This record gives sequence, structure tokens and C-alpha cells, in this order.
Amino acid sequence: MTNKFTRKNSARNEFVSGLKDGLPLQIGVIPFGIVFGIVGLEVGLSPLQTFLMSSILFGGASQIVFTQLHATATPFAVLVATVSAVNLRHLLYGMVMSEYLRHLPLKWRLILGYLLTDEAFAVSHQRYTQRPTSDFMHYHLLGSGVILWFCWQVSTAIGILSGPTIPESFQLGFAIPLTFIAVIIPSLTHFPAIFSAISAGLAALIFQFLPFNLWLIVAAFCGIMAGTLSSYVSKNYIKKIQERK
Repeated sequence: MTNKFTRKNSARNEFVSGLKDGLPLQIGVIPFGIVFGIVGLEVGLSPLQTFLMSSILFGGASQIVFTQLHATATPFAVLVATVSAVNLRHLLYGMVMSEYLRHLPLKWRLILGYLLTDEAFAVSHQRYTQRPTSDFMHYHLLGSGVILWFCWQVSTAIGILSGPTIPESFQLGFAIPLTFIAVIIPSLTHFPAIFSAISAGLAALIFQFLPFNLWLIVAAFCGIMAGTLSSYVSKNYIKKIQERK
């Protein structure tokens, strides 16, 4: 009985910890969601379509990219390729988190995979790598994912219902880059990550002239390649230094 109580208490503590760790990031997520609710209606989506996109796709960056490309009548193949390129980072997130979640039943992995967003990955990966391990660590990701999902749905609904009445002077659009900056900056602790971010940023600026917003695909590809190559070079360099010692 005591063991069962302890297990429940440990799971609850991890879940609450995930909620708390994810809560500060909602300062940027909520305006982001409101902006998407407004943008969705502006590009011709119905209120239901806009809300369901947040519930089903549940990816702020890909949702914004989709609506922007939809508004400019981008060819369907380019639209799909661009959104897929934007979402490639989730494949990397999944590969990293699989180390900690592969032992879980399929239903758990499906739920956590759905909730694995930029913010949830950032706070939960930090917990997994910087705190003592636990059999209930996955509850931390559940907590950080749930708080983000809830705030994203509510803020999207707010944007849909009251967006037209919000003054333009509020500049809610600024919440979009602000959110990504808040997520990316803490992860730039190693050369490969820094080099990848700089390469993607430069590529985005250089290839702005490409039609159909293809600069997004090029920038994502450049960032991935730069990160992969610099990581390989860094590991070999460190290995050679260690061998000399």
C-alpha cells in the first residue's frame, strides 16, 4: 500500500513539476495563439477550421507557415514540402527523447509524441539531463505538454472570438519571433547548435528572393546540414585531442 502511494506521489510530483516548468513559457505562447486565431480567419479559414488546426496539427510554427502560404496561393506541393521541412525538428526531438521514453507502452509514446512541442522538449529535456533520473520522468513531459496544449487551445479560441476587436497597437505579431527566441537561446550552449542557428539565419536572409517561400526549406536544410557537419567535426577534434593525451 505504501509503495503504491509512493509511486502515485512521485508521478504527481513529476507532472506538477512539468506544469511549473512549462508555465513561464506561456507568456509568449498565449499571444502567439491569439495571433494564429486572428491570422487563420484573415486568410479565409473558418473559425472551426482554425481551431481544429490548433487541436489536430498542434504546431505553432507550421500552423503560421501553412496559413501564410495558403494566403499567397502557394502550390500545394510546395506548401506540403515547406510545412514538412519546418516540422523536421520534431523528428530530431523524437530521436533525442526516445532514449528516455522507449521503454514506455505504445499508448504513452503516442500521447507524448503528440505533446512534444518546442517548449515541452526544451523544459523536459533539461529535466531529463540535469536532474536525477526517475521511473516517472515521462510525467514531466506530460505536464509540460498539457499546460502548453491547454494554453494554445484557449488562446486560439480567444483570437478567433475577439481578434477583430484587439487594437493593432498591441503588436501581438511580435509574440511569434519572441517565443522562438525564448526557446532557441537556452539551447545554444555548444558550437554545433550555435553554428546551425547562424547558418539557418543567414540562409533565410540570403534566399529571401526565392519564389513560393522556398527560402524556408533552404534555410531549414542549411541549418540541419551545418549542425550535423559541425557536430561531426567537433567530435572528431575532441577525440584526437583525447588520443594525444
